[in-house]
Amino acid sequence: MTAVATPAGQALWRDAERCYRAVASRDARFDGQFIVAVKTTGIYCRPSCPALTPKAANVRFYPTSAAAQAGGFRACRRCLPDAVPGSPEWNLRADLAARAMRLIADGVVEREGVPGLAGRLGYSERQLGRVLTAELGAGPLALARAHRAHSARLLIELSELPLSDVAFAAGFASVRQFNDTIREVFARTPSQLRAAAAARGRPDTVPTDEPTGTKLSLRLPYRKPFDAGGIFGFLAARAVPGVEWAEDGGYGRTLRLPHGPATIQLTPQDGHVRCELRLADVRDLGSAVARTRRLLDLDADPEAVLRVLGADPALAPAVDAAPGIRVPGAVDGPELLLRAMLGQQVSVAAARTAAGRLAEALGEQLPWGTLFPTPEAVAEHGRDVLRGPRRRVEAISTAAEALATGALDLHVGRDPDELRKELLALPGVGPWTADYVLMRVLGAPDLLLADDLVVRKGAAALGITDLTDHAQAWRPWRSYAGMYLWRSA
Repeated sequence: MTAVATPAGQALWRDAERCYRAVASRDARFDGQFIVAVKTTGIYCRPSCPALTPKAANVRFYPTSAAAQAGGFRACRRCLPDAVPGSPEWNLRADLAARAMRLIADGVVEREGVPGLAGRLGYSERQLGRVLTAELGAGPLALARAHRAHSARLLIELSELPLSDVAFAAGFASVRQFNDTIREVFARTPSQLRAAAAARGRPDTVPTDEPTGTKLSLRLPYRKPFDAGGIFGFLAARAVPGVEWAEDGGYGRTLRLPHGPATIQLTPQDGHVRCELRLADVRDLGSAVARTRRLLDLDADPEAVLRVLGADPALAPAVDAAPGIRVPGAVDGPELLLRAMLGQQVSVAAARTAAGRLAEALGEQLPWGTLFPTPEAVAEHGRDVLRGPRRRVEAISTAAEALATGALDLHVGRDPDELRKELLALPGVGPWTADYVLMRVLGAPDLLLADDLVVRKGAAALGITDLTDHAQAWRPWRSYAGMYLWRSA
């Protein structure tokens, strides 16, 4: 059930010979999977940086930008090593370091500090710091600092916020700390970064005093190939009226973020997804970007998936027809669980109608859409609004109560095995629902919903008779294989 963890000794960044080959060939497939730092220049780059390839004796490899920064290196101005897809390792692995990285990307340290991060993961601060330093070359504060620097650069270059407001929006404790960090990481002052962005031409932004909030236009990169039609079609078919919308091949939805509501409008482009983002509070920028990337599985390594799944003669025709398939994620764990329970034993259309009815009755109405109801609202009023068998209504209400009271904590940093046990303890939640939630909320890449009727129909269409046994050859990418089976049905 759980994702296969990559042992620390086998982490890509520790394989200097393989990393150097990627750097020498400027292989963009490795961008985001490790960082290369050049000792003679004091700069760190992405593997595909177009600069002259340094000598092997002069380079060091790091798993994250934070580790390179902690080693005294600054970001390359030419290749912008932070503006790449994230490492697929954080989805493949289910260990403490990977779960911490997902929470840090969601801005937990900025909101709750290191004690809050450690508490969510069930470790002491000392234990957490020791593990992250050993695995990633940097502790939680350094990792969060790198995340803040990246968020700040986006706001500097893409918004018209005063730089003092950018500092606090990105999570810095003071303007001085903001200035020092930006200068240290990017070798430029915030003013110089903004001036350079203006010279390049900046996407239009909406003034921050508009009632609808701040609008930013972002480019979210991915690794090719990218099956945009597949994942956008999946989301469109399940779009809840008012909460989500799909038109002209794009997809949009409302978001409930830690500091306020937001909307995203996503449009696939060559090499990136265009993200039009409206934020009620710019402090939520990093969280909105991280959740959007998880929703579209933009940090996946499609070449690794293709090597395994394309080698199966039964699955190969489906893989060839749609290379770069993605596993849809989720922007909100509690919402995903409640929607999954609404969709049990009914069609996709019926589930969408039921979720739309619930959102219309209990969701928060915004000028630009509807926020999906909170667990608290469903726990209090769900029994009056939900329709269908009494047992299912009671099960959904009970799950909402568990989420509302904190008895069930559903976030991207959860341990998969522990979360699965807690989900299965809820009335009305069986193995299919529990695994579906793990696959979409945690991004678990190796979960096959073998009891799903549509998955079995797809397997039969491909001539696969013993699905459970046959699927062993698909590890650790059974979630992706399941998407191919769904499509084949």
